[in-house]
Amino acid sequence: MPHHGFYAKVCQGMPALIHQWLTHGRGDADRLALILAETARVAGLGDPGETPDGNTLSLWARGNGAEPPHWAVRTALFLLVQMPAKPVPDTDTEACAWAYCWLRNRDFHDRDAALAALPEHLREVMAPAITAAWNDRQGLRLV
Repeated sequence: MPHHGFYAKVCQGMPALIHQWLTHGRGDADRLALILAETARVAGLGDPGETPDGNTLSLWARGNGAEPPHWAVRTALFLLVQMPAKPVPDTDTEACAWAYCWLRNRDFHDRDAALAALPEHLREVMAPAITAAWNDRQGLRLV
């Protein structure tokens, strides 16, 4: 698979995305876990099944072998991009996780539309990751 390197970066960056939610969200870890699960259900970003507790959310954020589920990272991104604090990814791998989730959360006809739909403060910092995510997504359609 030609694009396996991108998805490896996504997986490495997922815990950091959850960590951003814990850092920028308002409330303790238990409350933030509840908000994440309820938002996922309401926004149609995945089915958490059972609502995680704060310890689980913190474990996902540490990335010690407990990869966060896709619904959690997709929902964390959904919430982070709407925050007045305007958080941004801190690393390339985190940016890849953000870009992967951005493309999974919404439908775009091309890379430029995906980039233009980002909040303005994220466009420049996310451009390389959005390009990589778009190329990965297009490569998967050929399989």
